[in-house]
Amino acid sequence: MDDLKQPIVGTKGATIIGPRNPAVEAQNPDILVPPLTDNGGIPNLKFPFAMAHNRLEDGGWAREVTQREMGALKELAIVNMRLPAGVVRELHWHKEAEWAYVLKGRVRFYLIDDQRQTLVEDLGPGDLWLAPAGFPHAIQGLEEGTEFVLVFNDGNFSENQTLLVTELFAHVPREVLAKNFGVPVEAFDGIPAREKYIFRQPVPPPIEQVRAELGAVNFTDKYIFRAGAAQPTAYPGGATTVVDSGNFSVTNLAALFIDLEPGGMREIHWHPDADEIQYYISGKARMTVFDAVSNARTFDFVAGDVGYVPKTLAHYIENTGDEPVRVLNVFHTSEYRDISLNNWLALTPQHLVKGHLDVGDPLMSSLRAIRQPVVKG
Repeated sequence: MDDLKQPIVGTKGATIIGPRNPAVEAQNPDILVPPLTDNGGIPNLKFPFAMAHNRLEDGGWAREVTQREMGALKELAIVNMRLPAGVVRELHWHKEAEWAYVLKGRVRFYLIDDQRQTLVEDLGPGDLWLAPAGFPHAIQGLEEGTEFVLVFNDGNFSENQTLLVTELFAHVPREVLAKNFGVPVEAFDGIPAREKYIFRQPVPPPIEQVRAELGAVNFTDKYIFRAGAAQPTAYPGGATTVVDSGNFSVTNLAALFIDLEPGGMREIHWHPDADEIQYYISGKARMTVFDAVSNARTFDFVAGDVGYVPKTLAHYIENTGDEPVRVLNVFHTSEYRDISLNNWLALTPQHLVKGHLDVGDPLMSSLRAIRQPVVKG
């Protein structure tokens, strides 16, 4: 234990002589030994899915990070779900919008909209879907199964409180169901007494067969977005990809994918009108978040962690490992917007910048050269 890192910087801090959790400390070095620039009372803005309750169901699982797990989540919540081959997330709808990103495998997504349009589509890694609030939908794993994340536009959202077709049937009088569908009451003798939520089914037939069986319905694909539909913008040290209402017209949640090479950094910036939820897909990163008055806190992230940044708070994301970082950022707005610290100072008269910061020519020369960088190596 003597070789463990201690919370000491110069004359500040002291050794830990009580019990320790070295594994957690190793994943959070900037919590154990904060940069001296950290100050004040920024709340916790990190929660790993590894610490979220995992709801194990018949053949699959689901876990969530909501305001219950991280109090700062006001506008957004996130769910991680696994459906092996054939396993179904039952027919349901939400009071919130559902924005989804496929992490692994392949999945079939079913949706009916308010215009009597039917969506039946197979999606793979990097593909997205949107289920607007109130639109019924279902999800099913294909041959290799699937894992995905879902983002909802309410921090108090919970997967345990969705509106399910099984519960609807269980809680409507059977004579009413019979009248509604024009069938005998006995037709409903076998309906489930409780939700199925996640359950096993055979792998679905080929998509062409399913569409043919539906007959002359009006099919749509406007609620999905393919991985290759948006081209990344490359910068020294990485790239960014925007998915918002500009290229995915139906969405009411914007997304930014950030790819950072080792040593790369997403520059200091903030978002003027939307909270941001982050899901770290690969690599190791750190982020400092700044708020008034003189409040700042630094967090460390690994794959599977969830981060959060309230609107208008300055932050950056830096790759601190030796492999690429990919992080998914989703915003509570349909149009992606940010404010760059670099651009702000570059577009401000130089005498004003110098007067505020008491800086010399190296920074001023850098600002003169700036056009619009987003990632710096």
